[in-house]
Amino acid sequence: MDDARHILHSVFGYERFRGHQEEVIATLLAGRDALVLMPTGGGKSLCYQIPAIARPGTGIVISPLIALMQDQVAALTQAGVPAAFLNSTQAPNAQREVERQLLRGDLDLLYVAPERLTLERTLEMLAGARLALFAIDEAHCVSQWGHDFRPEYMQLSVLHERFPDVPRIALTATADEPTRREIVARLKLEDARVFVSSFDRPNIRYRIGQGGNAREQLLRFIREEHAGDAGIVYCLSRRRVDETAEWLAERGYTALPYHAGLEPAVRAANQARFLNEEGVIMVATIAFGMGIDKPNVRFVAHLNLPKSIEAYYQETGRAGRDGLAADAWMTYGLQDVILLRQMLEASDADDAHKRVERHKLDAMLAFCELTTCRRQALLGYFGETAPRPCGNCDTCLDPPETWDATVPAQKALSCVHRTGQRFGVSYLVDVLLGKDDDRIRRFGHDALSTYGIGKELDANAWRGVFRQLIARGLLAVDIEGHGGLRLTEGSRAVLRGEERLWLRREAKPERTRKAKAAREAHGAFTAEADVRLWEALRTRRLELAREKGVPPYVVFHDATLAEMVERRPRTLEALSHISGVGERKLAAYGDDFLAVIRTHAAESEPIEATAPAS
Repeated sequence: MDDARHILHSVFGYERFRGHQEEVIATLLAGRDALVLMPTGGGKSLCYQIPAIARPGTGIVISPLIALMQDQVAALTQAGVPAAFLNSTQAPNAQREVERQLLRGDLDLLYVAPERLTLERTLEMLAGARLALFAIDEAHCVSQWGHDFRPEYMQLSVLHERFPDVPRIALTATADEPTRREIVARLKLEDARVFVSSFDRPNIRYRIGQGGNAREQLLRFIREEHAGDAGIVYCLSRRRVDETAEWLAERGYTALPYHAGLEPAVRAANQARFLNEEGVIMVATIAFGMGIDKPNVRFVAHLNLPKSIEAYYQETGRAGRDGLAADAWMTYGLQDVILLRQMLEASDADDAHKRVERHKLDAMLAFCELTTCRRQALLGYFGETAPRPCGNCDTCLDPPETWDATVPAQKALSCVHRTGQRFGVSYLVDVLLGKDDDRIRRFGHDALSTYGIGKELDANAWRGVFRQLIARGLLAVDIEGHGGLRLTEGSRAVLRGEERLWLRREAKPERTRKAKAAREAHGAFTAEADVRLWEALRTRRLELAREKGVPPYVVFHDATLAEMVERRPRTLEALSHISGVGERKLAAYGDDFLAVIRTHAAESEPIEATAPAS
């Protein structure tokens, strides 16, 4: 472990381990297997990178995405670690050179995709090399029940069979208890030590709104709280991705689309811009994001409802990997609920999978309609207890109102019943409001007892009632593609008056001024001198990154620059004590950043004393 601590400081620039890192590394150094559940941004990579460097031989990292391989190899190379990857982007001669480096023992880490790893040729090559460990990243991909299932992960048990003496570590940020059991069983990790860190990401503020003009809400959120920041906007369909990216671009933002329908070269170019430039907004389907290491994504926004809490947690976890304040913002409407229900029921999945997916969607809907702390509920879903409300989610910062909606719910349910359980929400709302409409007259529904009995609420409030009735399972959506609603068995108690129903009152567009104040209180720079230095450091970082051909965060993370602003180091020795400044980066970039700090240091600002030589 002395070697591990030295590597932590000299290579990666950190003074101490976090959480379970030290125990995990000690486990691998002792030759044992490990299963690690650690949130995004919690430092999973160091758990296998450090023992791969410390142990004799090469650490083989199984990674599902080319972008992740390239990102991590670029960062390791900048830190002075001999690392490489093998993937389809390389020419054959480049691949052969990497293989020769492996067999000569010149590499500390080699990244490969699961498809390549399980080829007989690759396994035979690995048998001829000295191996330090196997690291299986994004291990939840092995789960057939998960949202990122990849069949090739099922074959990775071959590592245990072919290389029984090489320690293995499986890592993921997203796994409930059934998924954990599946990882252990399918990867043959029954004897592995299991490390479960807190799933909490306290720097992320969770915010969910309903209804309204989603794009306008998104624009206001970005303009007022995240102007100039990098972010990801998730949409359910490719068409909405394209339209939203174009719409944001027309309003002056660098917004790029990403989905499977784009040409591979376009996708690759857009991803490269997102990684290498500052302030780029990626508008994407869920095809984008897994394995993206960009640490300074300041917001993740959803314009549609995710299919599960696991998906929501993983996607929002791409914000604020550097530990600085970030936002997980979402708006969703009734149509999202109906569409996801229809997609689920119309899928080709068997009944067992559909039951699991229904449960996950129900949990996601319940999470959205919460009136209590979102973080407590999110952690509770993953089996973790938060003792008190977090104070950093929308329901804590701006508690929602609830109201006794028993009578309106009875009216809504009765209207569904009396119109034949085959109409959608818009039509039902028109009936309740007593709208003068040819279609209503043609069906004779203007003669029903429920016609016009709902004038105490407006159309938006009624849509909210229907949305929450669906979310609570009191109404079901048909699977014929028309969005018709029908009663469920659970609605009987409400209709009969045996159960009172309290619902969340429909909120007006969120109060961004209050949210912005919360963000400023959460660590953003406010002093003019700090802001000037912060921007100057970022500018110099971008210049150096372009010279080296790497993303800016590979030079230094935002958190490292923020600590430079706070501590104002004036010497290389003092700079070496900033978190994230290792020996290689100190030599490569130290003078450049010290020059910026000295230029912007005012005489009245406190200057950090030089640390004594060790």
